[in-house]
Amino acid sequence: MSALTAPIREEALTAVRPLHLGRVAEVLGLRLLVTGLSAAIGDLVEIDGPEPVLAEVAAGGPTGLICLPLGETTGLAPGATVRDTGGPLRVPVGEALLGRVLDGLGTPIDGGPALTALPQVVVDHPAPDALARPRIDTQLGLGVRALDTLVPVGRGQRLGIMAGSGVGKSSLLSMIARGTDAQVSVIALVGERGREVREFLENDLGPEGLARSVVVVATSDAPPVSRLRAAFVATRIAEWFRDEGREVVLMMDSLTRVAMAQREIGLSAGEPPATRGYPPSVFTLLPQLLERAGTNDRGSITGLYTVLVEGDDLQDPIGDTARSILDGHVVLTRRLATAGHFPSIDVLESISRVTGAVTSPEQRAVATRLRRMLAAHRDVRELVEIGAYVSGADPDADAALALLPQIDGFLRQEMDDATPLADAWQRLTDLVGAR
Repeated sequence: MSALTAPIREEALTAVRPLHLGRVAEVLGLRLLVTGLSAAIGDLVEIDGPEPVLAEVAAGGPTGLICLPLGETTGLAPGATVRDTGGPLRVPVGEALLGRVLDGLGTPIDGGPALTALPQVVVDHPAPDALARPRIDTQLGLGVRALDTLVPVGRGQRLGIMAGSGVGKSSLLSMIARGTDAQVSVIALVGERGREVREFLENDLGPEGLARSVVVVATSDAPPVSRLRAAFVATRIAEWFRDEGREVVLMMDSLTRVAMAQREIGLSAGEPPATRGYPPSVFTLLPQLLERAGTNDRGSITGLYTVLVEGDDLQDPIGDTARSILDGHVVLTRRLATAGHFPSIDVLESISRVTGAVTSPEQRAVATRLRRMLAAHRDVRELVEIGAYVSGADPDADAALALLPQIDGFLRQEMDDATPLADAWQRLTDLVGAR
């Protein structure tokens, strides 16, 4: 009997709980000063206006709470009533999320049925304990030959995709979403152009990819808290599927725009700017977000995070910090992109830190052989172009020049051409294994 009446009892307690009210004392830029209300950092409050607006408590002090709105602030004014919702942001989880598109707060935006019947979980969640994480020992096929053979990814690895703007990061992610061996894909589009979202869903991802995916979208015009929360909402949904025993790929485009959203929030809350205007909270937030991907005793989250480097400079603060946290990185170059080489992966500058754990000695041997040939060709390319290279001076360069069309064909791949993992290794072996 008590089990049956517990939900009713909880609803009754919620109904009679005292209503705590406060007032908006100041509206300044991205922040609101709320007085007369007590709430914890991370809690949500609701502000009366032409339309009720949710805001997240970001800081507090003797003058009141500094709250950051999750929606449009047009029409809000000092004196508006503020209500405490009683807790932090919660999002729906469950199998019914597959094939759905959500906003940065976990609300459906695809016109489909409401998700009110699904269980709700708090967005913030601890990362798996370091000593409780199973070791990464199994390769995850991504369907991209250049990655699967030369930058192999393990189940539970976290990989950064580093590139400037317009060199194919989003296209590469959509290719992986359709070709990966993972059971579930969770895709976070943070700070993307609104025009590109529908193109990504219909053209790049397609019905087949969407059917096994959950897409979380916060476009570039969304409030900074919504953009930031989109990253954590997507991660929390991926964690739920992992805890259900699934192999999940979490793809986030882009980590840089998450950091930019936190920069806006931090500066609005009064933090001092530090490296290139990023406040200290940005460099605290990144490991808190990235460490939540990985393995646990039930499943895995393989994290693929694009990093938009400023001016193609891989040493920018966000790119450098991400590389120090992640388990490897893939570099996309504008030189290859402008030459029509897709995917524009510079394999010699890309590295996976789990290669030795997820590949066999034979696989590593053929991959190393191709890397040596590519490196030798890079060293003599200018000599070849001016006709000064003498055949026989470098055996690796000679082999690369002889096989250059075949190597180029192996590294190039159409977006709709997903190569199974075993086939990718066999093609590489056939190409360079006997040499």
